[in-house]
Amino acid sequence: MNTKGNGRGKSTRTSRANSTASKSKSTTKKSSSTGKSQKPKLTNKEIKAKSRFVNLKDKQKKGDPLPSFNEDAIRLNKYLSNAGICSRREADVLIATGVVSVNGKIVTELGYKVAPTDVVKYDEETIRAEVKRYVLLNKPKGFVMVANDPNSKKSADYLVRKACKERIYPVDRLDKETSGLVLFTNDGDLAKKLVHPLRKAAQIFEVELNKPLKKEDVEKLRSGVDLEDGTSRFEEIEFTNPSYFEVGVKIRSTKNQLIRRTFEALGYTVVRQDRVAYADLTKKDLPRGYYRFLTEKEISFIKMSL
Repeated sequence: MNTKGNGRGKSTRTSRANSTASKSKSTTKKSSSTGKSQKPKLTNKEIKAKSRFVNLKDKQKKGDPLPSFNEDAIRLNKYLSNAGICSRREADVLIATGVVSVNGKIVTELGYKVAPTDVVKYDEETIRAEVKRYVLLNKPKGFVMVANDPNSKKSADYLVRKACKERIYPVDRLDKETSGLVLFTNDGDLAKKLVHPLRKAAQIFEVELNKPLKKEDVEKLRSGVDLEDGTSRFEEIEFTNPSYFEVGVKIRSTKNQLIRRTFEALGYTVVRQDRVAYADLTKKDLPRGYYRFLTEKEISFIKMSL
């Protein structure tokens, strides 16, 4: 009996020891796993960057590449369009046919994006694309279009100097004493069309005179007034004030100071002159001295109307 009892006690002690050992091992594993999970605290900047990445990742479908954060990269078809090669739709056809390469490799992916440093070739010729910019300025009176000093704060160029990194130029010019709309762009083709003799863009001016305009002179302005450099003819003319001191005129000429010289030929002096519309663009919501970019709709409309 004693022998059996000793065996039972021994087996009991052994099982207890094994149980204690297993518990200590599990405790050790937990503590070690807990130790591994402890990481150094992230800074607020790192947390924001990580959350931004995670949010974007969650929005992507499984297997899709994460979006690029490079804001300068643009689609290849837009790059070709900006370079004046063709339209975006036509560019898609060129890309699909395999005649466009980026950094020496043929690209047929329609959504492919290129960076400013990439070398794009079409038919083995390198393409250098420049983003087309269209900036509309409401020029104040007293500002010249071209200043002798490039940094002159009294030039129209100075007012749009921060509009974009591309060099932009005025399509036409207003004299120093004339205020109103001036279109700046680096799209040479559009600028040429706007001032072309057969396509001249319509301009509307509000003009204040030093004395009331006679009705008989209104007919002369519509039929034509002879000047040194040809005949000046206003397409439309309307009174904007019951006193007949202010009129609205519509012209399609780019001759220098045409309106002033025309009224002077009839014995009037222009006190104030403001271009309120140009190529169907208006001064709406554009304060004096400020500029804005044209919308895609406005750009398309101008191109279609010329």
